[in-house]
Amino acid sequence: MSDTPVKQVQAYLMGLQDRITTAVAAMDDQTFVSDTWEKAAGEPLQGHGITRILEGGSLFERAGCGFSHVRGPKLPPSATQHRPELAGAPFEAMGVSLVFHPRNPYVPTVHMNVRMISAGHPGQEPVCWFGGGMDLTPFYGHEDDARHFHETCRNAVQAFGADTYPRFKTWCDDYFHLKHRNEQRGIGGIFFDDFAEGGFANGFELMQSVGDAFLLAYIPIVERRKDMAYGERERNFQLYRRGRYVEFNLVWDRGTHFGLQSGGRTESILLSMPPLASWAYQSVPEAGSAENDLYTRFLPRRDWV
Repeated sequence: MSDTPVKQVQAYLMGLQDRITTAVAAMDDQTFVSDTWEKAAGEPLQGHGITRILEGGSLFERAGCGFSHVRGPKLPPSATQHRPELAGAPFEAMGVSLVFHPRNPYVPTVHMNVRMISAGHPGQEPVCWFGGGMDLTPFYGHEDDARHFHETCRNAVQAFGADTYPRFKTWCDDYFHLKHRNEQRGIGGIFFDDFAEGGFANGFELMQSVGDAFLLAYIPIVERRKDMAYGERERNFQLYRRGRYVEFNLVWDRGTHFGLQSGGRTESILLSMPPLASWAYQSVPEAGSAENDLYTRFLPRRDWV
């Protein structure tokens, strides 16, 4: 793959990281710590990145947003599940990934990721594909928040085909499913992977449209919920549900597996983890409670738009 497309994607991704972290820092009146890193010669991966992290804010307890651009001699198994012909091929990958864990239990946790991977065996033209999406994980459900988030996701991808949002929504619901609990992680959003339809230009446009939609999807929800009063009960439930987040990221998430299997930077890969989480044995919410409402009305798969 030539340097020009790579530079275009890299410039967009670094600009996206800047825009998002600037907006979040302004909301929280805090500064992101910026950690620029480079993989040393002789390590499994070569490349560089910028990890930005905000911890201990009044609004966000932990907010991580990372950019990475790496090259490796061999695609890890997590990246070749749908492309067996590329098993063992050298690769190049870059992306922006974020997870924000708010302090107030009424503000949902959010995840967004956009990425490009290029791979090919020596002597072959590299294959390029895109992936990404965003999903919302509320602890206390609100119908208007869910509708707004999904409407923004739909608007971001509808120019790429009438079936794109329904397809990506289903993909998201299928992906962010805790199989060991038969439970959704949250209310979903959109997710796509191995996207090469229409070639490089179309895939890059889709990735940009999803990335550009993130602040539009999430910030209005934060503004609506950030000043809601809460107590120990809500905080304890938030920490308990964060435990589900940890379970998914460590057990099922392909991005986490890709990073660890390929020899990526562990500290940056695990920036998605919440600062605090808890577990309880067979915890069952009280019937008719707001906590039970999450399980009965919001976590089951449904159409929001």
